[in-house]
Amino acid sequence: MVFNSIEFLLFAILFFLLWPVFRKKDHSRWFFITAASFLFYGWWDWRFLFLIIGSGLIDFVLGYFITQKPQSKKTFLFLSVFGNLLSLSVFKYSHFFAQVIEDFISIFNFDIDLIAKIPDFALITPVGISFYTFQSLSYTVDIYRGRLKPTKNLLHFFSYLSMFPQLVAGPIVRAKDFLYQLKSYRIPTEIEKWNAMKLICFGLFQKMVIADNLSFFIDSAYEGKSSYDNAIYWWTVSIAFAFQIYSDFSGYSLIARGLAKLMGYHFKANFNHPYLAKSLKEFWSKWHISLSTWFRDYVYIPMGGSRNGMKNALIALTTTMLLSGIWHGANYTFIVWALIHILFLTLERLTKWNKKWITNPTILLFLTFIQVTIAWVYFRSDNISQANSIIMKLFRFDSFDLRFFNAYFDNLIFLFLAIIIEFFIKLKQSNYTIKKLYYQNNLDVISVTLAILAILLFRGAGQQFIYFQF
Repeated sequence: MVFNSIEFLLFAILFFLLWPVFRKKDHSRWFFITAASFLFYGWWDWRFLFLIIGSGLIDFVLGYFITQKPQSKKTFLFLSVFGNLLSLSVFKYSHFFAQVIEDFISIFNFDIDLIAKIPDFALITPVGISFYTFQSLSYTVDIYRGRLKPTKNLLHFFSYLSMFPQLVAGPIVRAKDFLYQLKSYRIPTEIEKWNAMKLICFGLFQKMVIADNLSFFIDSAYEGKSSYDNAIYWWTVSIAFAFQIYSDFSGYSLIARGLAKLMGYHFKANFNHPYLAKSLKEFWSKWHISLSTWFRDYVYIPMGGSRNGMKNALIALTTTMLLSGIWHGANYTFIVWALIHILFLTLERLTKWNKKWITNPTILLFLTFIQVTIAWVYFRSDNISQANSIIMKLFRFDSFDLRFFNAYFDNLIFLFLAIIIEFFIKLKQSNYTIKKLYYQNNLDVISVTLAILAILLFRGAGQQFIYFQF
């Protein structure tokens, strides 16, 4: 069940019709959220409900024991981390680990087929496993650190862990930021309802109009279905993917935030115009903020990345980015994607080129975007060989054939629209301090109306959200 489907529309209508009935009491509210979220998640494959339930039960119990038996809290934390990582390893990385072992052994002229021995159930990646695993981990880690008291109600815990708006593709909501919100309910104001609908409309616009219309152009290139192959063509493809993945993922996050806001809850923003960043460090403060800050707080800082000393900082940076690459996918391409970011971030930190050598904001923005776009090539490619081939073509200016613009004009017009929105129009997403109702603002009414019309008239072929695979 995806946000841009008729099934979800019917699900959402039924949920919000019943929500006022169930939200008034704690147990009924938590039960309703959990039941609805399990229905939403089980729509893909009901068998994977056992995985999220099992993972949640383990962390719920271990979180309780951490406070009840403080002398053994390190052991309980270890069991939580081990259990969550084991679940990820089996259901997301078993194929990849087997491939790595096979490739390593082949160096010594040995042949072994580990992949064939992997059970079939472990070859299917459960939707959103990386997201809810990190959410569950944040619960036990924050209890261990004394930043959160464990909840004693299982339904309260699962209403947090399985919250359907962000369950399968984020933003990653931490227990310490959301469990307390679930202890009560609040009826959203008219301003908040308008903000919620605006977030949902803009999210659907980003996904269905921009991302889905760019997918045909990008997929045809990476699948070898296009006859064009020069540098300008591949730069256009690479830039198009940069905006496709941004529009796709940011669109999901906006919809999730809007749905939560309609319920009376608040999710933090997950994107903040990342392609306006003037350094790679700034980019990571604006892109997938919930994941970046998760790695910062639970990996980078504990490893000493924020302390004085370049050596500690670089070790923590390298570890954090490699884990981020592996988190995104079980493929060598994601590791190379991470290594490219490590290289650029290290050069940026050591040379401070963005502060000493170049001070022009426009040039900084352009150079940062180019670095990110080059890395995206490995993120999108099926394998290292394909990515290397595309990188070579990006810097082989032997042809200036622009006929592909005519061939893919219907698709590329949405790339131009995405660029205009990102670099020239900062859409208001939410504002709690404004006193005037948003629906009285003519610009807001016009922008929402145009978004709805574009969704109805210019939506692309329905595609699954890119980050569902993570």
